[in-house]
Amino acid sequence: MLLHHFFDDTVRRLPDKVALVCEGTSYTYADLDTRVGQLAGRLRAGGVTRGDRVALFLDNGVELVAGVLATLRIGCVFMPINPMTKQEKLAYLLNDARAAALVTQVNLRRTWEPALAANGTVRACLVAGTSATTPLPECCRPYPSADEPCAGPEKEPATFDHDLAAIIYTSGSTGDPKGVMLTHINMVAATRSVSTYLGLREEDTIICVLPLAFDYGLYQLLMAVKVGATLVLEASFAFPVKILELAAREKVTVLPGVPTIFSHLMHLDNLERFDLSKLRLITNTAAALSEEHIRRLRGLFPQAALFSMYGLTECKRVTYLPPEQLNIRPTSVGRGMPNVEVWLVDESGQLLPNGSIGELVIRGPNVMRGYWEKPAETAKRLKPGPLPGEMVLYSGDIFRTDEEGWLYFVARKDDIIKSRGEKVSPREVENAIYCLEGVQDVAVIGVGDEVLGQAIKAFVVPREGHTLTEREIIRHCLAHLENFMAPKYVEIVADLPKTETGKIKKTGLQ
Repeated sequence: MLLHHFFDDTVRRLPDKVALVCEGTSYTYADLDTRVGQLAGRLRAGGVTRGDRVALFLDNGVELVAGVLATLRIGCVFMPINPMTKQEKLAYLLNDARAAALVTQVNLRRTWEPALAANGTVRACLVAGTSATTPLPECCRPYPSADEPCAGPEKEPATFDHDLAAIIYTSGSTGDPKGVMLTHINMVAATRSVSTYLGLREEDTIICVLPLAFDYGLYQLLMAVKVGATLVLEASFAFPVKILELAAREKVTVLPGVPTIFSHLMHLDNLERFDLSKLRLITNTAAALSEEHIRRLRGLFPQAALFSMYGLTECKRVTYLPPEQLNIRPTSVGRGMPNVEVWLVDESGQLLPNGSIGELVIRGPNVMRGYWEKPAETAKRLKPGPLPGEMVLYSGDIFRTDEEGWLYFVARKDDIIKSRGEKVSPREVENAIYCLEGVQDVAVIGVGDEVLGQAIKAFVVPREGHTLTEREIIRHCLAHLENFMAPKYVEIVADLPKTETGKIKKTGLQ
């Protein structure tokens, strides 16, 4: 079973069912299959072959959906990249993965054009949103139009389930993004398991305002095409009223979100004017909901089951709390999902009994192959499991269990910050600030925030003779980092605490 076979099977079974609603247009499964075939043919014509990496640098839309499925269909590996990514990081990702193709859009050209100029591996670039008069770099061609003839079916590449399906980049504590390698087995297993415990079905309409470059958003697409549901896809939650109007009009039944989105919902004064009576499932991950948020959400949508979950890009999803357990243990993230085994270990790797605190370890077919060409980083996370030759994932996150084995998140083993549902590497933010003239020392931490989960705070020591302002530093970060990575708070300080070896000591900073 390959990941795109879910889509192929649903096309055969439900060709006239609406698969996607996006930007006011509805696409049936047959329509979407045509778009996938057009793009697959164009990629093949560009010399893209089995095993090549295809970077998808696009806003949420039909082009991105087709990009994921077309890449898989021709036996390649898709790389979804957040459209907020800046030029330097995009260049790094393309070079690190040695991408053979880039699928993007014309209104992002200020980012991708200089990144392409700094790249030596991309041989095919397809650009959506162009006109007949749009000038493009030499290696670029227009994205196939909706009325373009679809190339006839070709023999499926000799892809098998141990091959890579995707590389999803995630921030690391070193500051360099790491490419999480996921095979077809990994992603098929995760899609099956999560869709099963959620009870997703063909009649569902799932609204997704999360970027498909974020694995939580991506799996809304994968699960929808598996069960034959309809996906209502939006670029973001920037305009909540517009999203709620759309959800009411499309009779949405499933709402996946992160605490930031739910916080905005709960603070709307006119929520009751939107008919969301069809909503039956609400899912949350990326950061834990507070007990107050859980109480208010259940009060606003009493007919909807609320699932609290925990996961990480390296294996997609790990645990979920059955909704009937919310009254009993509201702060728990549950137990391992189907086809996954979890346990806690101490610092020496010894198994801990229920009632302990330790690092969470995950065993299952959803566990990643490793980090792309980063063996040292991989060895820190993948370690020998119970059976000879198998590897299990050390999450890097600290949990506690109660006496019955239910899991409660405690803290992250490293200092990764979760803000707006996204992982942020403090080192990556620090590196950007260090590029600003006049900066001597920087320390970036996460601080509690009711809306963001964690807000980013930077402590900056100016060099002697230089003056820096909070506004200047934030503006610099917004120009060089994705918006969610820019600090909300900046504190100018005369010095930072250091260890005996001269390293900046973050303990105690607030």
